[in-house]
Amino acid sequence: MGVPNNINCRPGWFLPDRLVTPEAAFLNRRRFLRQMGMTSAGLLASTMAGCSRSDSDPELTNTPTNLPAAGSANSPAKYPAPRIAEFNPGWPLTEAKVAAKYNNFYEFTLEKDEVHKLVNRFVISPWPIAIGGLVEKPMALDVQELIEMMGLEERVYRFRCVEAWAMIVPWTGFPLRKLLEKVQPKSEARFVRFETFNRPDQAPGMKERMHSAEDGKVVPWPYFEGLRMDEAMNPLTLVATGLYGKPLPKQHGAPIRIVVPWKYGYKSIKSIVKIDCVAPSPSSFWERIAPREYPFESNVNPNVPHPRWSQATERMIDTGRREKTQLFNGYGQYVAQLYSAK
Repeated sequence: MGVPNNINCRPGWFLPDRLVTPEAAFLNRRRFLRQMGMTSAGLLASTMAGCSRSDSDPELTNTPTNLPAAGSANSPAKYPAPRIAEFNPGWPLTEAKVAAKYNNFYEFTLEKDEVHKLVNRFVISPWPIAIGGLVEKPMALDVQELIEMMGLEERVYRFRCVEAWAMIVPWTGFPLRKLLEKVQPKSEARFVRFETFNRPDQAPGMKERMHSAEDGKVVPWPYFEGLRMDEAMNPLTLVATGLYGKPLPKQHGAPIRIVVPWKYGYKSIKSIVKIDCVAPSPSSFWERIAPREYPFESNVNPNVPHPRWSQATERMIDTGRREKTQLFNGYGQYVAQLYSAK
């Protein structure tokens, strides 16, 4: 039976205009950063995700000298990888070209629409990475060797920024748990700590230091993050090496990053050089700078506002639509049990 034309059926994510947080009400982190003494040249290493490259736009691609060679572990020939349907949120993909030019990567700049213009000098091959700490079998190898060892698959994930914008993108990579199982964490290892590159000669935003408004301390690069061991071992936590069926472009954390889809995007650290299994809880970069605003856990939760804006809704970056924010970014069936004891 058809739906009468005079009945307006709202989708599940619909929210009336009176409940939508005005754009100006929540600002964004750039104002906060400038209040802490940072200039638009830039600092801080947020780890937002972004999206694809376009072969027709040189600003969206890795430069030829930094693309993996044909036949190497992360060469374009390995993409696209087989897509795993299990975690697909069922929403249309974000327009790739829009997402490609909308990135938080403060090692380069505070301006989202400028990151892709500033990554040309960033060298991504070779890229050594070390996995160690409290493990039985530490590794030190090039990222292409790691990719060859692990194999690749594609997953479509929702991505949610703490700044209340969102996108739907197809990542290529492998579950972090597969890597951790290979290095065999010791029983006392309760957390995983990640660290990114430290190359101020290649990333202009790293040439300065940031002063915290709360305690006046200088917070140095490189960016660092952490997860509980059970979060790191969750099937959703992905080591990403590609996006939209191609190797990761530089503005999205090439050649290797983490994606934790039920947490705000700054937990998904880019351009990783070091992974350590550790016993004590590691601090994270944003937590150290502003712990009241960016706590270590950082699960997506529409009922817990940021101190300076609401998290009840999110803006899709390609359409501008406002959607209801979902608890755990819609992945509660996979992760809610991790926090049920709290």
